[in-house]
Amino acid sequence: MEKELLFADVILPLAVPNLFTYSIPETFQKNIKPGQRVAVQFGKKKLYTALVHTVHPNKPGLYKAKNIENILDSEPIVNSKQLELWRWISDYYMCTIGEVMNAALPSGLKLSSETKLLLNTEVEAKVKAEELTDDEFLIYEALQKDGIITLDEAEEIVQHKSAHTVIKSLLEKGVLLIYEKLKEKFKPKVEEFVRLTKYASDEKNLKRVFDELEKKAFKQLEVLMEFVHVSSQKKEIKKSELLKRKDASPAVIDALVKKNVFEIYEKETGRFASLHASSLSKTLSEEQESALKTIKQQWKEKEVVMFHGVTSSGKTEVYVRLIEETLSQGKQVLYLLPEIALTTQVVSRIKKYFGDRLGVYHSRFNENEKVEIWNHVLNHKSGVRDSEAGEMDQTPNFQVILGARSALFLPYSNLGLVIVDEEHDASYKQFDPAPRYQARDTAIVLAGLHKAKVLLGSATPSVESFYNSMEGKYGFAGLTARYGGVQLPEILVADIKDATKRKKMKSHFSPLLMENIEEALKHKEQVILFQNRRGFAPHLQCKICGWIPVCKNCDVSLVYHKSGNQLRCHYCGYMTAIPPSCNACGNPEIQMKNFGTEKIEEELHLFFPEARIARMDYDSTRSRFAHERLIHDFEERAIDILVGTQMVTKGLDFENVSTVGILSADQMMHFPDFRSHEHSFQMLAQVSGRAGRKSKRGKVILQTYNPQHHIIQRVIENDYEKMYSEEIEHRKKFQYPPFHRLIELTVLDKNLDKVNAFADELGTNLKNALGKRVLGPEFPIIPRIKNLYHKKFVIKIAREESASAIKAQIRAAIDSLHKHEAYKYIKVQADVDPV
Repeated sequence: MEKELLFADVILPLAVPNLFTYSIPETFQKNIKPGQRVAVQFGKKKLYTALVHTVHPNKPGLYKAKNIENILDSEPIVNSKQLELWRWISDYYMCTIGEVMNAALPSGLKLSSETKLLLNTEVEAKVKAEELTDDEFLIYEALQKDGIITLDEAEEIVQHKSAHTVIKSLLEKGVLLIYEKLKEKFKPKVEEFVRLTKYASDEKNLKRVFDELEKKAFKQLEVLMEFVHVSSQKKEIKKSELLKRKDASPAVIDALVKKNVFEIYEKETGRFASLHASSLSKTLSEEQESALKTIKQQWKEKEVVMFHGVTSSGKTEVYVRLIEETLSQGKQVLYLLPEIALTTQVVSRIKKYFGDRLGVYHSRFNENEKVEIWNHVLNHKSGVRDSEAGEMDQTPNFQVILGARSALFLPYSNLGLVIVDEEHDASYKQFDPAPRYQARDTAIVLAGLHKAKVLLGSATPSVESFYNSMEGKYGFAGLTARYGGVQLPEILVADIKDATKRKKMKSHFSPLLMENIEEALKHKEQVILFQNRRGFAPHLQCKICGWIPVCKNCDVSLVYHKSGNQLRCHYCGYMTAIPPSCNACGNPEIQMKNFGTEKIEEELHLFFPEARIARMDYDSTRSRFAHERLIHDFEERAIDILVGTQMVTKGLDFENVSTVGILSADQMMHFPDFRSHEHSFQMLAQVSGRAGRKSKRGKVILQTYNPQHHIIQRVIENDYEKMYSEEIEHRKKFQYPPFHRLIELTVLDKNLDKVNAFADELGTNLKNALGKRVLGPEFPIIPRIKNLYHKKFVIKIAREESASAIKAQIRAAIDSLHKHEAYKYIKVQADVDPV
């Protein structure tokens, strides 16, 4: 009887709309499963790492199925719940499942024909030819000769059918690096360990060694005795640990190596040092206990609870209690934070409680680290802590994952709780590239797949989340007072319009702000100054004709950065020298307009020459550990004044900060966006919350041209609910979220005429199908970015309408236009629920 043919639908890491079907060779049929990576040929020559979605007996009708070249995994690396989440993201956010796969999988788990390979110089000298297979040695030899080769070239060397397997093996042996890893400057973390030689492992020989050392090498004897003592308690001993224990120099161990007593061996220890929990959670206040009880009560009826607690109210301690209870059930916890900047402080705080059960995951990790965490989570085994012994019956890998939005994509198997801290933050929204997902909303869907509970925490909740809690869709719990009876900061308004008129401003500093900075420094207290613009000056301008230098690739002014003495575009990265004179009229007098964090930092050095001043913005924190260093230095009081952009608003906790200055509160409120007042209130309230966090009431100096503006008044009153009630009325009146869903479509191309023609036709088709729901097309504030012209539509969908049906109509309208030869390559980006 002829054996039944089997086929696999696979996901390719490309922006292609469908799954593709491949034939499964008979040799692979017993081993193939959904979630495994396979090597497949796509197009005439290119090979890709695809992911098996489904296995079935149905032959494709429209094309001949190519064979799967190889299976790269013995077991799936992606589980069924992940695939279900990917499908939801693809459908809801109007992108392809290949784009979701690209966002979800670390690059270390993907290879394509364009991938470049090179030798790992750290281990090249230690590679032994006999340890490599014939095919592995051929690639190794080619790399020694050429330095770098592509995957295409590797396939030619070893025949493409086995190339992926060979490369995977070389990567695992540490012989190869993927080119992207070199850019990260990643070095595997290798440590030296000590063990007894075969000679010294013999009891008689060891006794002889002890006798010899006792006569003439007492320090060596001490180290050897310590080694014997420690080795009775633990299997492996680091060289550095042994030296530290006896305060010995490396020469002591080197001498024991020469005497054939010790041998040194290297081992990759992993990048995530083991840390045991060192403290129990704090005693909760009466209000925290009440909030904890309310949350658990609400979870009996609702899957999601909104947790509204003022700044410094102790939300983190409540989170810790809920995490402890979830772990005691043997389940996993996902703790989401909006920014990498936040993770530094929160990690150290949470790690005190959970030790090496806590794993951290975010985009600043290099690809090897991401893959390592992925595998830890994939191999998770539930364990329940023994209350008496304080040990784990089974040692699980990373029961708690703390990370930014990308942590959503890890292969959880038994998720019990998802915490979304600072849930209002716009950083939870992915902008480019697709999928343009909202991590908060996606986390709720992920939790639903695992039947887990969700807690949304914030001092300034998003209008949508607060509305859902008020309408009964979510549960609600609140904390209205700061922990330990600490008072909320006193907010003082500095009218810079009046101060300018009276000529009392010192550059960008009002007399009230200067006075309070001086007072804080006098008492050895710290100051945070907030200005939500980086650079030195947002733009330069000719004094006579008003000419402004603009980017050659974007329709936006260039920002002056004094650190490199150059003009930069914050959209495409273009840089140029400062022109000696006006390019329009030749006038040499070019003025700097407005101010950024660089300028504030420079002026502070002039006003307060004795103060230690630092800056926290995108430019000063580009390197991987820059955030950590800055936060550590500020915590250790090595910095007196910290100047920053919105990074300083992100829930950081510094006990010695007595004064916060907001240099320009008006900028955000006048941005042309329906959320500008909400975002302004959130940012001003959050940065105000950094003042007076522990022992005394802090002060916030809020500089504004319009002290009577209703948002400024709500911040002074710390009245979130009044701000919410004002905002919700406007949203209802003008058909904005939470009453209507929004989809933003952007037409992009280098040719302006094509963009206009395509947008006009698409607009006509959409309006015929969807009527008044469609607004546009219109050019945005910046119509050209990276040499691509943009034209936008906004589509409003009432809550009671079928969003999926309207999305299908939008897709159909775009697809019909793409069939025309003239419009074939015009891009259309969909952004569902834009922020």
